[in-house]
Amino acid sequence: MTARAPSPLPAFAGFNRLALGGAMLLGGCAAPMANLLNETGPRFEGQYAAPVARLAATDLPVRVVSFNIKFAREIDRAIEVLGSDSLRGADVLALQEMDERGVERIARTLGLNYSYYPASIHPASGKYFGPAVLSRWPIERSWKLLLPHEGWTRGQRRTATAAVVRVQGMPLLVYAVHLETPVQISDAERRDQALAVVADAEAHEGPVVIAGDFNSEGIGTVLEARGYTWQTRRVGPTVAWFSWDHIFTRGVSRFPGSSSGVVREIRDASDHHPVWAVLSAPVPEWLERQGCPRALARAGRTTADCPGDTPGGGS
Repeated sequence: MTARAPSPLPAFAGFNRLALGGAMLLGGCAAPMANLLNETGPRFEGQYAAPVARLAATDLPVRVVSFNIKFAREIDRAIEVLGSDSLRGADVLALQEMDERGVERIARTLGLNYSYYPASIHPASGKYFGPAVLSRWPIERSWKLLLPHEGWTRGQRRTATAAVVRVQGMPLLVYAVHLETPVQISDAERRDQALAVVADAEAHEGPVVIAGDFNSEGIGTVLEARGYTWQTRRVGPTVAWFSWDHIFTRGVSRFPGSSSGVVREIRDASDHHPVWAVLSAPVPEWLERQGCPRALARAGRTTADCPGDTPGGGS
């Protein structure tokens, strides 16, 4: 198992981590927000999952989890939570408010591959801040998606991390998202951010998962109107009394007899509670749309056996 070692924070916009930390201490003044608007980075990747041959199977459930780990502060506690019954063995994990070291530690401990693109250097922590995609399946490619609109007072730009994950031989496009808070942008602007993710996914013919902290419950109807299934619609509050953390899917359904939910016992790992949903493997439906018989899909063959392998953006 190998991983690309997290690199030191680069100098950005005329200051680095040390300068940022110093600015935060001087007179209690607020430090500036350092948005990372380069669409190609910074990028952090690692491979800690077991070889795919040991995992190959078809028609097994696919467990998707989303967890906002506040400023990546309590990583050890978050790892304990991610090992709990409802979350253990996740196929796909979307994390928010992460830094590069926290993502790498979770991936290494749980045996996952990961792709992470920070959105900014956050003044509250002086560290990288952004969403990450982790999976026990191979990540074929990934990219950063810049979302529209800066926050009104702190000028923060949000991003999504997108990754094509080869789950049970099929290409699943996963977005880890963290939309801006209600005190920083309007509902209409948050809608624009969600629709930017939907638009980015349009070129992908296979199944899609959009998971994360949406800082809104009503935003779910926006994605439903675009053909997505709201897998966590009725899970209840995920942060204080708000239901803001969710999982949406396109082209993949709930696994028969399974459910979705929110984990209540989080051991003070964050101010958010993780959500989860158990989905059907996206194998038969995608292959049939490519002209492959369902029997071929259930036999465990990959898209290399059929024409029209995955589209999708990014690099």
